[in-house]
Amino acid sequence: MTCIIVEDERPAAERLKKMVEQYDPTIEVAALTDSISSTVAYLSSHPHPDFMLMDIQLGDGISFEILEQVAISCPIIFTTAFNEYAIKAFKVNSIDYLLKPIDKDELEAALKKLNGHLASSIPATVVSAEAIAQAMRMLTGTYKERFITRIGDKLHMLPVSSIAAFTSMEKSTYAYTLEGKMVSVDHTLDQIESLVDPSKFFRISRKHIVALSGITDVVVYSSSRLRLNVKGVKDDEVIVSREKCGMFKEWLDR
Repeated sequence: MTCIIVEDERPAAERLKKMVEQYDPTIEVAALTDSISSTVAYLSSHPHPDFMLMDIQLGDGISFEILEQVAISCPIIFTTAFNEYAIKAFKVNSIDYLLKPIDKDELEAALKKLNGHLASSIPATVVSAEAIAQAMRMLTGTYKERFITRIGDKLHMLPVSSIAAFTSMEKSTYAYTLEGKMVSVDHTLDQIESLVDPSKFFRISRKHIVALSGITDVVVYSSSRLRLNVKGVKDDEVIVSREKCGMFKEWLDR
């Protein structure tokens, strides 16, 4: 089994290499790369490894840029100093993540998880461009600030800060403003979910995304569902789905 370690601090890379080899001497560390450019160059001219250990923050940028330039289907274990909340939001083909400084036991647990994945019949998948973009937004904190809407033959800019909720109906997507207007938006709810700040917006169901600033009341709707009163929303029942209730309460309580 082969792996590549992507780490811009040489002592940390050597330490990680030693820990991997101590865990399983049959694992061949095929290369140590220290930047986006050197990793892309290596992957473009060599066979891809069975897995990668990849630091997220490199000297020349964030390592997700590597995935934008090279189609990587092998599993990845990320190493990072970023917090757990951000990492769990990444929808990439990550097997696990390790918070720095890397603990030997945590590395071994991640490698055992990797072995189970490789031994399974689950096919590897190439990370989608949309997943990479979402991960990049999570890391850099850059989210959409406005949406362009069309009213008649005119285009209008709708600030995200003025939006109370998004809804999907009859194969179209609409934004409710805090002032009570309803305007068409040229994105699906799935796209919007990845474009807006997850600390300010939450996908409560297949039909709705709500803004924290738009919620006025949370009402117990049944034993397992919640109903929201949202600014600007008059004729649309805004219900938190059963499967989202727990996560929604955690989101409110942050």
